Amino acid sequence: MFHVKHFGTISAPDQTFLEKAKALQESKKPPETSLDRLALVRARIERAARDAERDPQDVTLVCVSKTFPAQDIQPVIEAGELVFGENRVQEALEKWPPLKESHPGLELHLIGPLQSNKAHDAVLFFDVIETVDRGKIAKALASEIQKTSRHPRLYIQVNTGAEPQKAGVLPQEADAFIGSCRKDFGLEISGLMCIPPLDDQASPHFALLNRIAARNGIAALSMGMSGDFELAIQLGATHVRVGSAIFGER
Repeated sequence: MFHVKHFGTISAPDQTFLEKAKALQESKKPPETSLDRLALVRARIERAARDAERDPQDVTLVCVSKTFPAQDIQPVIEAGELVFGENRVQEALEKWPPLKESHPGLELHLIGPLQSNKAHDAVLFFDVIETVDRGKIAKALASEIQKTSRHPRLYIQVNTGAEPQKAGVLPQEADAFIGSCRKDFGLEISGLMCIPPLDDQASPHFALLNRIAARNGIAALSMGMSGDFELAIQLGATHVRVGSAIFGER
């Protein structure tokens, strides 16, 4: 049975995803539904991992469901997906409670910028916060974790392209910031995340994030999106954030 880590247990009718993907590829017709697109994404993850001599189960697919309503997400959950990414705390709070109640085991990642006044809700609601990027946020999260005794996994966002309009700690400051999060705020840092500049070759950015993680003893690497997740897998991604390649264009 094929699955990528965190797909969940795929039921018998869904064991044909690889065959479905192969048929779609051979037909050369564009996929018509989110389940068609999901089949293709799963097959691409499988192939990229195998090509990199990695176990596909070591790659977690984070389905980026931001801006999509619950009715669009439901079929993807029923197909076995458990891990989803949202950009905004408020949108997630409005959309996800009924889905989480009816589908135990879902895991939500915050993949958009976090404001300190949303730290309380983020700690209570998300399982992973991927966008820790400054001391103010680290301090707010540490306070809320202590108050609530809830411990979402925390990733630091690194602005690998040093883009002024983009969130994230600069690469040359990443080691010091990781150390500060651990020593000054008592936070456990589980991973790193990056979004390469749109017009840059992504591979140097993925390789840079991998090096920062390695020297800081960090295991999780959230990198790669719909257009470049196969390259990210080759360069060590443990989590790929895929939205439009599953749900279609927003």
